Amino acid sequence: MILAGDIGGTKTSLSLASVAEDGSVRLAEVHSYPSQQYASLEAIVERFGQEVSATVDRACFGVAGPVLAGEATITNLPWRMSERSLTEALGGLPSRLINDLTALAHAVPALRGEDLVTLQRGERQVGGAIAILAPGTGLGQGYLCWDGRRYRPGASEGGHADFAPADDLQIQLLQFLRAEYGHVSWERVLAGPGLHNIHRFLCAAGAATPDWVAARLAAGDPSAAISALALTGEDPCCARALDIFVSIMGAQAGNLALTYMATGGVYLGGGIPPKILPKLQDGAFLRAFRAKGRLSPVAAAIPVAVIANAQAGLLGAAACALEHASSHVAPPPARFFGSH
Repeated sequence: MILAGDIGGTKTSLSLASVAEDGSVRLAEVHSYPSQQYASLEAIVERFGQEVSATVDRACFGVAGPVLAGEATITNLPWRMSERSLTEALGGLPSRLINDLTALAHAVPALRGEDLVTLQRGERQVGGAIAILAPGTGLGQGYLCWDGRRYRPGASEGGHADFAPADDLQIQLLQFLRAEYGHVSWERVLAGPGLHNIHRFLCAAGAATPDWVAARLAAGDPSAAISALALTGEDPCCARALDIFVSIMGAQAGNLALTYMATGGVYLGGGIPPKILPKLQDGAFLRAFRAKGRLSPVAAAIPVAVIANAQAGLLGAAACALEHASSHVAPPPARFFGSH
């Protein structure tokens, strides 16, 4: 039994995982917690342990930030985590931290047809590299390479690399954000807060924003409100912001396709793509994805799909833990969860 975690700036999900008879990973007791309301991951794990009863053998957590030498911070959350402190907090239970995109990458080979929505069928090459782009609270990127026997995932912090505008309007967007932030990364425009940044840019450029729209944005998560108003067509400025956002997503997904020569496919993960699926299917995303000059035919031949399984990060963390466990002969110590 594995304790699997998907740790994000907005939400932390924990689950128990085991291997089914067909070899697939099965999740049980999936619990989610608002990350900002807890002082540490250990506090959430303690809460989870009070809510479930199970004996677990090891733990693995996908973290929305870089993991270096067994230690991690979350870009959008003031936590510091380490494998040592988690192991101690869990009474010696072997615990591993991995980048959340590494976790998602571990899940990709196990995804089935019902877990995916195809945007471009392409021509999948057996053993071809796979690229992952995951916009959510932040922007995650990752990849998988074939070693002759199986896919091996790799982490990336490419979401913090320099944003590259693709047209005159995006150049103006870059200039607008540079005046505010200095350095403008892909995450500044291609994550939840990025959609709000694009909307603010359009407003500053003179786009009309009715009072009722401004009130709707101020009432909660502005990016979620912008997305909802765009999808329903209620506000032209919100619709324009989402159009730009989707084009930027397509451009960066195409960049990753060429960077990794991802003939095994490009997968869109994270919280945003499933929520804006109709916009991803209207053609703007693929036009930007394929707009690669002389290599446009290469981009057009690469499969692209949206990961629709919201628990893919947990599946990947569990798969990573199981893979790690299989390489060790001696059984690890177990930890009993439960308040009784």
